Amino acid sequence: MKKNVMFIAVLATILLASCSSKKELLACQEEYKAVKASLQSAREELAGKNVKIESLTEQLAASKKAIAEMQKTNNTLQQNLAQSLNNASQNNISIEKLVDQINESNQYIRHLVEVKSKSDSLNLVLQNNLTRSLSKEELKEVDIQVLKGVVYISLADNMLYKSGSYEINERASETLSKIAKIITDYKDYDVLIEGNTDDVPISRENIRNNWDLSCLRASSVVQELQNKYGVDPKRLTAGGRGEYNPVQANDSELGKQRNRRTQIIITPKLDEFMELIGKAPENE
Repeated sequence: MKKNVMFIAVLATILLASCSSKKELLACQEEYKAVKASLQSAREELAGKNVKIESLTEQLAASKKAIAEMQKTNNTLQQNLAQSLNNASQNNISIEKLVDQINESNQYIRHLVEVKSKSDSLNLVLQNNLTRSLSKEELKEVDIQVLKGVVYISLADNMLYKSGSYEINERASETLSKIAKIITDYKDYDVLIEGNTDDVPISRENIRNNWDLSCLRASSVVQELQNKYGVDPKRLTAGGRGEYNPVQANDSELGKQRNRRTQIIITPKLDEFMELIGKAPENE
């Protein structure tokens, strides 16, 4: 009897120890899953930040290039002025007439600067309004830039479309609705939707290649903006550039990820912009 009691006690102890070990194993497994998910999230966040850094670097390079171009233009104007003075001296042109020509040219230059400043200011306001309307999560997959008077909104393909498809997914609806509101508010701008892909070949039913895919994706966004959010279709243009407009080399997954994008390009209407500039002064 005592032996049976002792045997039962020992067996119970073993079972309890076994149960305890299983609980610890399950706890470790759950902890491992949590750590793995956290690591994946950190990797995705790091990839997003790397894309942002590269984008900012590109903007900085573009700004430096614009400054260099302005300095070059200024040097050209100074050379032209010196040449005009020289020509005036050689051709006995009156100083009063030369001053009038210079003043007329300066007035036109100031007018151009005012037009550009107005355009740049509107673009920056547009950019800021859109940036403020997007959440932190959306900003990880949406890149907004202003380059040479044009607003570029670049959206990742995995945010917009179902995998390997041109169908808009539900996840993109909220982001597109915010972009559509900005487009609707700025009525004096035209909008080009431009699809881009990486260089990985695709061949599916009704999609022959990356040209087809990029065009179909752009068309899907255009129709979504028109049919779901009421953007005037007369302001919209859809186009695809396939794999031939990469922003990075396709030799890495990050490069391919950046190249698989759809750009919403917002520009001032050309006819109205030319009216603002007016007619250049004629040289007598």
